[in-house]
Amino acid sequence: MSHFKHHIFFCLNQRSNGEACCAQHQAQAAFDHCKAQVKAQGLAGPGRVRVNKAGCLDRCEAGPVAVVYPEGTWYRFVDSADIDEIVSSHLKNGTVVERLKLPD
Repeated sequence: MSHFKHHIFFCLNQRSNGEACCAQHQAQAAFDHCKAQVKAQGLAGPGRVRVNKAGCLDRCEAGPVAVVYPEGTWYRFVDSADIDEIVSSHLKNGTVVERLKLPD
């Protein structure tokens, strides 16, 4: 059994060469919001959900992005409402948010 039911990794990469990156799209604010929502809903901790920072996840063209494991579901999000939907649907109830899912 895994130590956590779900890990969600947020790309927070900042590129110094001016190329597209998730940090240009308020990725840190989305990470902070997700972490707060997971905690507020009682989903945080061992056996539950872990919200993680990540460097480049190599999907910059789709940014900002996050990925949920163990499923390997990739998401693109726009605002805090999208993060709320990922938390309530996927992290809490195990249902992928199809409208936010990135194609393989």
